[in-house]
Amino acid sequence: MPSASFSSTRSYTRRTRRKGTNRLPIPSRTSNSGGVVEAGVTCEPLVAASGSYATPGGASTSTSFQHVPPYDLRGRKSPLHLHDASTAGFNATAPVHPTATRPTSPTASATASVLQSAATPPLSQPARKRLRRNTSCTITSSDNSNSAAHYLQCELPDEVMLTIFSYLYEQDLCRIAQVCKRFQAIANDNNLWKRLYQSVFEYDTPLFHTENSRFDFIPFEESEHHNPWKESFRQLKKRCLHVRPHYNGTAKDPVRRMPHFETIQAGLDYADEHLNGGAKIFLHPGTYRGEFLVIDSDITLIGAAPGVVADAVILERETESTVMFVEGAKSAYLGHVTLKFTPNVTSTVPHHKHFCLEVGENCSPTIDHCIIRSSSVVGAAVCVSGAGANPRIHHCDVSDCENVGIYVTDHAQGTFEDNEICRNALAGVWVKNHANPVMRRNHIHHGRDVGIFTFDNGLGFFEANDIHNNRIAGFEVKAGANPSVVQCEIHHGQTGGIYVHENGLGQFIDNKIHSNNFAGVWITSNSNPTIRRNDIYNGHQGGVYIFGEGRGLIEHNNIYGNALAGIQIRTNSDPIVRHNKIHHGQHGGIYVHEKGAGLVEENEVYANTLAGVWITTGSTPVLRRNRIHSGKQVGVYFYDNGHGKLEDNDIFNHLYSGVQIRTGSNPIIKGNKIWGGQNGGVLVYNGGLGVLEQNEIFDNAMAGVWIKTDSNPTLKRNKIYDGRDGGICIFNGGKGNLEENEIFRNAQAGVLISTQSHPTLRRNRIFDGLAAGVEITNNATATLDSNQIFNNRFGGLCLASGVQPIVRCNKIFSNQDAVEKAVDNGQCLYKISSYTSFPMHDFYRCQTCNTTDRNAICVNCIKTCHAGHDVEFIRHDRFFCDCGAGTLNNQCQLQGEPTQDTDTLYDSAAPIESHTLMVN
Repeated sequence: MPSASFSSTRSYTRRTRRKGTNRLPIPSRTSNSGGVVEAGVTCEPLVAASGSYATPGGASTSTSFQHVPPYDLRGRKSPLHLHDASTAGFNATAPVHPTATRPTSPTASATASVLQSAATPPLSQPARKRLRRNTSCTITSSDNSNSAAHYLQCELPDEVMLTIFSYLYEQDLCRIAQVCKRFQAIANDNNLWKRLYQSVFEYDTPLFHTENSRFDFIPFEESEHHNPWKESFRQLKKRCLHVRPHYNGTAKDPVRRMPHFETIQAGLDYADEHLNGGAKIFLHPGTYRGEFLVIDSDITLIGAAPGVVADAVILERETESTVMFVEGAKSAYLGHVTLKFTPNVTSTVPHHKHFCLEVGENCSPTIDHCIIRSSSVVGAAVCVSGAGANPRIHHCDVSDCENVGIYVTDHAQGTFEDNEICRNALAGVWVKNHANPVMRRNHIHHGRDVGIFTFDNGLGFFEANDIHNNRIAGFEVKAGANPSVVQCEIHHGQTGGIYVHENGLGQFIDNKIHSNNFAGVWITSNSNPTIRRNDIYNGHQGGVYIFGEGRGLIEHNNIYGNALAGIQIRTNSDPIVRHNKIHHGQHGGIYVHEKGAGLVEENEVYANTLAGVWITTGSTPVLRRNRIHSGKQVGVYFYDNGHGKLEDNDIFNHLYSGVQIRTGSNPIIKGNKIWGGQNGGVLVYNGGLGVLEQNEIFDNAMAGVWIKTDSNPTLKRNKIYDGRDGGICIFNGGKGNLEENEIFRNAQAGVLISTQSHPTLRRNRIFDGLAAGVEITNNATATLDSNQIFNNRFGGLCLASGVQPIVRCNKIFSNQDAVEKAVDNGQCLYKISSYTSFPMHDFYRCQTCNTTDRNAICVNCIKTCHAGHDVEFIRHDRFFCDCGAGTLNNQCQLQGEPTQDTDTLYDSAAPIESHTLMVN
């Protein structure tokens, strides 16, 4: 049974001590036996064919003896051998048995010596040839020592051996592992090393010193090492010190030779004096108050505690800075601690420093996994300042401070990665005065001010940060600052996303900017940033808002789903807006007003709820080569003295007109394709002006161009064709100067002039229309000069009763005159018009049939269908025949089955005006 075996072992140990059995001495650090010195421990081969041993006094003794066959672990048949010096090194960490009381150094050494001597034959024994056995150990000597060795190596149960080994320190375990394969396997037990490791360093997970100034907790199951605890122990034990508050022991562990101190400053002083830099100081659980720590060497300060290490190790100070790194700290490390700066607000003692952590000139420490708190209402929790200041601060928590979180200034740099920066009273990050930090993957949120604030020529590279729920803007740029912001997510700001003002610059590239209460991006007061390849969406107001003489390059962005305009330009702002997609806005696409300007080119603006582009109140933007389409209202809307140039754009498939111009607006519209509008191509009304030149206006559901209500545009060299209604309709006092246009293949009149309008038509070609070429009706007039009107179905120039236009030098020829031919053939005019077009001829009403003023009857129906009735001639004008349409009580004798009931329409259908102003 194990208890009996353990009793026998104790008896054997006492027996060998009484008889003075031959025992190996513990080798010194300068042993000549080929051992490896690691972590202050010499781990040597304890049994060999020949070798030398250093005596405790330093003398070297040469020996030669026969190697005793070690225990054949688990019945393996291969010959066994000891590890050489290179593999016998101290490679990892070790635990202490939970029920064992750690012995003092002499006891542990005596235990190790007994185990070693039991496995070692007398030095005078001649060498013998090893006996080969497959299933059992062979002991060649019959003395007591060999019997004990046989018992220990072959018969004592593993559980008992583990209990014995749990009393040993790491140095002794390394030595014991060299006795035989069985001892090696037991001495490298993970649980054994875990307990030993935690008795020294206290960590729940192995901590590895993976590279210079880097420590990583790697879970046991993810480690590449066979025994992670042992390997971590080996890495951490080199040049290490320990600081424990209220430590009452000696200054140095007599076995491990690990110095212990009560204060951090005492440890720093010892490291500077005895270790010449590069030491690791482990800070054990407790609160270290009042120490003014100035680090000027490559020291490592690291918390050592179970659980969340930083919660248990706290450095706190009320005046000056809690920790300061100065010149000389090139590779210093501070990790896994909590830093607090808590000045006493009632104290009268002044303090000129207001920082929890301060990094000065010409130093580059690493700050890792620290919790940083400051209750000072001025200054910052972290300050990095001065040329050459270049720390690496990562995985830190800078939160709940009553001032700025991180402040980088005065040409400082630094790398800030994977930090949590939140709930600070002022900005999460300040960058100022030519400072140029790199900030990656930080989480900056719920601040009571701005998220990141760069100003006074601050720079910086900001990548993949998550910035959200800050009270002011997520990112603010001011006063010549010029940051680069790449692949960040800036969202749910209580005001805006990005705010660039007072000559701010910056490059904002590949970011996601969304769900902010105000505009996603604000640009104002002569600022000129670059906004490129961002997704700007779902803002509670607009997408990009440029005002107050703002500029900027806005390109290749995807702007959608915002409550107000995707891009708004106002008050003398003059940006460049190009290659963007602006779509599915709950308001309009681009809104330029209050003397806004800008170059807007090669954008795609589509599927917005209101106008694709609004231009108003003295604004003069230039729109070139844009695709503006599929809007739920107007494509481009000029109103209230909106001006500018609309050039080479493709404007199509809007629910209302492609372009509307009204109320004093006077744009230049040139070289555009305007097509597919459900309400027409271009509508000019309510005093609108404008020059329309060299445009293609086609395939619109209603008129290609409407001119009405005292509007007076100029149309030159346009092609207006294939309209599903008329080519150009001018009515309600509309004017206009139409020159050198080609108007062809439209379903209604090429040019319809009605209701007191008076345009001028010069040198136009109006041909191949499916109705009349030019129709003038309803008290309108016109000046027709040198036009060509030919090959139109109903006729060339059709004039209603009382119309007297000015007609000069026109060529009217080869028109089909289908109306006259139908009349001459005795047909009802409805046969050639249906109810979708309006041939001009004499029309009547029948008093016998009690027709209304809205009914009209053609001359052939009067002669045939209403023969003998009391009829009345009304006038010569545009109409379709209600008798032929079957809308009267008597069925038309010249037509077949009746069609739907409809009133005669004397003009083309009226256009739908934009609802933008009503919504706005």
